[in-house]
Amino acid sequence: MSRQVVVNGWFWGQLATGSGQYLHALARHLPQIEASESYTLVLPKARFPDEPLDSLKTPDSWRSLRVATPFDRVNENLAKVWFEQVAFPSACRQAKADVAFVPYWGSPGWRPCLTAVTVHDLIPLMLPAYRGGVSQRLYTRLVSWTARRAGVVLTDSQASRQDIIQHLHIPEERIHAVLLAAGEQYRPIVDPAELRRVREKYQLPERFILYLGGFDVRKNVPRLVQAYARFLQAQDFGGLGRPPKSKDVPTLVIAGKLPAADTEFTPDPRRLVIEEGIVDQVQFTGWVDEANKPALYSLASLFVFPSLYEGFGLPVAEAAACGTAVVTSDRSSLPEIDPAAFLVDPEDDAALAQGMAQILTPQRPREVGRGRGWQQVAQETWRAWQSRQ
Repeated sequence: MSRQVVVNGWFWGQLATGSGQYLHALARHLPQIEASESYTLVLPKARFPDEPLDSLKTPDSWRSLRVATPFDRVNENLAKVWFEQVAFPSACRQAKADVAFVPYWGSPGWRPCLTAVTVHDLIPLMLPAYRGGVSQRLYTRLVSWTARRAGVVLTDSQASRQDIIQHLHIPEERIHAVLLAAGEQYRPIVDPAELRRVREKYQLPERFILYLGGFDVRKNVPRLVQAYARFLQAQDFGGLGRPPKSKDVPTLVIAGKLPAADTEFTPDPRRLVIEEGIVDQVQFTGWVDEANKPALYSLASLFVFPSLYEGFGLPVAEAAACGTAVVTSDRSSLPEIDPAAFLVDPEDDAALAQGMAQILTPQRPREVGRGRGWQQVAQETWRAWQSRQ
């Protein structure tokens, strides 16, 4: 007899968020791993009020259930809390669930059955800038308490597992680190037509260092800009000096939607690029479509990801799976992802600059740092979930 697994679908359809991408990936792969189990996805009715169930693009084998809250037209934050703490567990009881699964840090305190929750990271507890105001801090206290009541806690790395043990005081035998994986589409792209299409779409130079990710303060992008300026100053590029238009000078390409405002929490890197006097050497692509990311990684000479804290750091896994050499932080989960990555202190711009130089110097071909690292990451598919339980 199959178990009834009921899944919190608050982030369904929200592919611009990490939790949304995680939920969609699980929905694609869990039926392949545990085909004998029955899955029901519980969705917020306010977001999916009228669509036919078959238009929600849920897996064919999954049932969908939509539930409302008293706050749907009043306050989204209150609606979310009600959905998590009242509507979802009620739906679990209605569906006679054997397992209630919440794929983000927001499990119910009321447990109608065995509850499993994924705590991707403890950013609101670990980093003061992310603690927010009174309501956000109260919510963090609530979900910290509910996570302690869950029967099973999943997380994305050994580093996050240790954070959860230390800060949430959950017995370690209830916490399981299950590393994430880059999607199957992330692989070295060698098709000249596809590479040319993406190069032309984003007007990419012949040689470039790539950053792809967010711009909130923990992503440490201003430090990357400073390190790149230092890198340029230290190179003579074969005796050519630093000519702004030379093809031998690797451009810094910063990809992703730039901040709407230049604040302490979301520093705009364009300001620092001007201050450093490197406008001609830095290019901003704006938002990059998911379909174009594998070719973008494959075209890059180097991927640099200097984040100060990550529960996992999926862009590093994606870049490595595409065969791109990686320079990343020696902090939190990042050393776990790509064994061949060049690890540096992310708060030391000299170390970051040295990392770039180590990979890009003419004496070291672009393939340095690939091999064992990206091949291992490419094998970390979602199917490996089953072997890690």
